[in-house]
Amino acid sequence: MKKIILTLVGMALIASYALAEELEYFNVYRPTEGMSADEIMRIKYFNKYTLFAHDVAYTGKAYFIDKSGSIRERGTARKRINLGRKSDGIAYKDLTVFTGPTQVKGLCSLSWTYLNPKRDQDIWVWLPSLKRIRKVSQAASDDSFLGGDFTVEDISTRRFEDETYKLVKEENFPGYTSDFKKETYYKDTPCYVIEATPKRANWYYVKRLIWIDKNYGTNIYDEKYDVKGQKFMTLFRWHEIYNVNGKEYPIQIYLEGKDLRSGHTTEIINETVKIDQGISEEELTESALSRSRW
Repeated sequence: MKKIILTLVGMALIASYALAEELEYFNVYRPTEGMSADEIMRIKYFNKYTLFAHDVAYTGKAYFIDKSGSIRERGTARKRINLGRKSDGIAYKDLTVFTGPTQVKGLCSLSWTYLNPKRDQDIWVWLPSLKRIRKVSQAASDDSFLGGDFTVEDISTRRFEDETYKLVKEENFPGYTSDFKKETYYKDTPCYVIEATPKRANWYYVKRLIWIDKNYGTNIYDEKYDVKGQKFMTLFRWHEIYNVNGKEYPIQIYLEGKDLRSGHTTEIINETVKIDQGISEEELTESALSRSRW
């Protein structure tokens, strides 16, 4: 299904110590010198899905900009509960929703992700116009998320186990200038550059180049390449540091995705963030989707 939902994702940080193969939930991690590409990417995914926190909630806006400059705006909200629960194998539950305009208000997507990497996510979508819930296959991970330039995989389904990794180099990031905000971000930030190759055959990209901030282990910039070796998409992510009980958490605030073939751009801007507010699991169940009011 081509139009699920969105908001941004949070990210977490890190305290430095020797890495176990599996990182423990509700802790903080930073990359350290000498780590392998796999170790760096484990931290990156731990941060992407905000596994440092018990729960995270966001509200924000999404903007879809075509080549002519025409803009469509959507209100968004997101809630995530991190569980890491071995009794039923649930890693985390994630709800995203459009809060406006009227024609899409209430469109919801709920996903449950499991500790076992071989188990697909359970994904449900509430379609308010049809007053029905539809189960979505994880096989649709290459579909457009919200009808924009991010895929479902970019936002919510890609996991560490989906790719193989190689550390290409270490360098200072040259900086990224946003077309939308007209600001430059991360100039001269020390980074690891990692090449990620998908394990799926005939996937929609053959490799990604990923810039990881050495300070916080966050993924700040991606380039995707096709079978001809041509770059066809870029994804930028800006993070702000939140101090929570004396710990520093880098939270993803702003995303900009560009399709270099169509000239289309998607912007996601997170306007509010709440961490560890005690979100109830009852809010993230299949039956709760149809009862939600936004």
